[in-house]
Amino acid sequence: MPGSLKITLACLDLAGTTVADRGAVETAFAEALGTLGIARGTAGFDRAMAVIGESRGQPKIDVFRQVFAGDEALAQTAALSFERSYGSVIDRVGLEPMPGAEAVLDKLAGAGVRICLTTGFSATTMARVLDTLGWWRRVDLTVGPDDVAGRGSPHPDLVWAAALRLGVEDVRHIAVCGDTAAGMACGRRAGAGTVAGVLTGAHDRTRLLAAGATHVLDSIAGLPELLLASGVALAGI
Repeated sequence: MPGSLKITLACLDLAGTTVADRGAVETAFAEALGTLGIARGTAGFDRAMAVIGESRGQPKIDVFRQVFAGDEALAQTAALSFERSYGSVIDRVGLEPMPGAEAVLDKLAGAGVRICLTTGFSATTMARVLDTLGWWRRVDLTVGPDDVAGRGSPHPDLVWAAALRLGVEDVRHIAVCGDTAAGMACGRRAGAGTVAGVLTGAHDRTRLLAAGATHVLDSIAGLPELLLASGVALAGI
């Protein structure tokens, strides 16, 4: 990659990447299943959670469509239950940034890189997360499935929407960072210049690389250094 290529936009995932998950998403999935009578300790629960684990990073409604084999009514009910459960988890245990995440946001912004937070959460849940963390002024844009007609990861639409809204002329000027195979596939399909996986969330190194990660980091704290070490200039450097 040419050293003159500048990263002007960073698309960063939420839970497991910039936000410390601490099992909150898994708990919300489990509670959503419970509202539909799929109880912990049953074979049905284990099968559902296996599908959920494989599908992490995708829009929550798409995850539940896979769990319930296309039964749209059940999937919609489960997605609403997930949203309520995740909000309840936030009320019970709160949210914290991933260690080093806020320093990364500050460093990228200070270097002239615009920041978009991407997610498989609904717009309501995304807003709840940013309200809780007080991050609205730290980012330039948020994009989720509701903003792209439901076509979240692994489709490229989240990254493309961010590029269009923030006026990025060349998708190679985008860095994508996330913790799921779906997020890596999104970044690669969008043509992002850097697609970095992190090991603080849902999927392991093997899954991230197989899905298209160009790099795998221990955590998001290593992202600014990765961009410089790879011969990629940050926008303001």
